[in-house]
Amino acid sequence: MSTRPLIIIGMHRSGTSILARQIEALGVFMGKRKEINYEATFFLGIDSWLLDQCGAAWDNPQPFRYLLEHQEARARVVDYIRHFLLGTPRVISYLGWRGYLRYKSPFELNAPWGWKSPLSTFTLPIWFDLFPDAKIIHIRRHGVDVANSLRQRGRQLATPLVPAMRLRRWYYQLPILHALRPKQKEFIRVRGDSLEGGFSLWEEYVAEAESHVCALGDRALEFKYETLLCEPEEVLKQVARFAGLSVSDETIGEAAVLLHKERAYAYREKQELRAFADRVPQRLGAYGYERK
Repeated sequence: MSTRPLIIIGMHRSGTSILARQIEALGVFMGKRKEINYEATFFLGIDSWLLDQCGAAWDNPQPFRYLLEHQEARARVVDYIRHFLLGTPRVISYLGWRGYLRYKSPFELNAPWGWKSPLSTFTLPIWFDLFPDAKIIHIRRHGVDVANSLRQRGRQLATPLVPAMRLRRWYYQLPILHALRPKQKEFIRVRGDSLEGGFSLWEEYVAEAESHVCALGDRALEFKYETLLCEPEEVLKQVARFAGLSVSDETIGEAAVLLHKERAYAYREKQELRAFADRVPQRLGAYGYERK
């Protein structure tokens, strides 16, 4: 008997990664092969491919609506994913070899499973075409903290202390490498390099996610990242019930220790960020973050 997937959505830098780790610790299979942000590479690849079909990107997701509104193209895309991605050995990266030999496809999984992808916030209608009974969890974080985190992540390229970043700096210091392997995809995260740009992107993601939450009723669960940090055991118990999991208090406690409470409302520690928050109180309030 197959089970419906649990899909974690939300804006980038909003706690989706740590939530995916916790949900996996509670017993939900989140994929065999995952990248650094704990996204199953299989579903992340499909989400990225979907956005590419209409010139959309993680920091410019709105053009994706053109695919959703084109019924013939949408049906062709869904059919392709169903038969050529979910139904072929390509799915081994998600299921693993053992899982593939046993199930062949996620459609046949008989244990709790799912994935995490901020991009699924916008591609979700396609996934519901494939998995009509899927459930979602939306986690949202204070918009100023998200905007600041985006800006910091985009500027890490200039930080030589992180080994991975050190390799990238060598790439820029040796011009000959560019002749052999030119820079592809994004060169700089323009929109996320300013607080206003990152904040407006946060608004787009949260608005889209909340529209799904409202439409799905009891098949959707939503909470704040800050609540997860401050009341982890209560939130994780709620998550477990929502996902239909039977877990012990000990397991809940073990999953809860993955959190760092000091990350809640971190913007308050910096004058620049507090000043920005003071300029956008109505925009924050629209998504549940009243001025404090």
